[in-house]
Amino acid sequence: MEQIMLYEQDIVNALCLFHAHKKEVEAEDVQVELLYDDDYGFSAEVHVGGRKQVLIEANLIEAIRFYLDNHMNINSISAGLELVLDDEEGIVANVTIR
Repeated sequence: MEQIMLYEQDIVNALCLFHAHKKEVEAEDVQVELLYDDDYGFSAEVHVGGRKQVLIEANLIEAIRFYLDNHMNINSISAGLELVLDDEEGIVANVTIR
């Protein structure tokens, strides 16, 4: 098994690309802010065309899987994903490739 880490910017890129794909806009038109709350866990605010959408952790995982499949050529179905709040790196995703 191989371990890789996706850093905050990778996760933001994944969300931008995924949301752009779903909304049929350019990735550059998508703004993302990653969030963590002790009560609610991981989430993100996504802004496109003056509209805001709040994404929950499951949506973040879905976007990361899209990114792994389409931009990193990694089979996301067999990959294990874990979002982690790191003191130094911020929000990161640990990916275990099986």
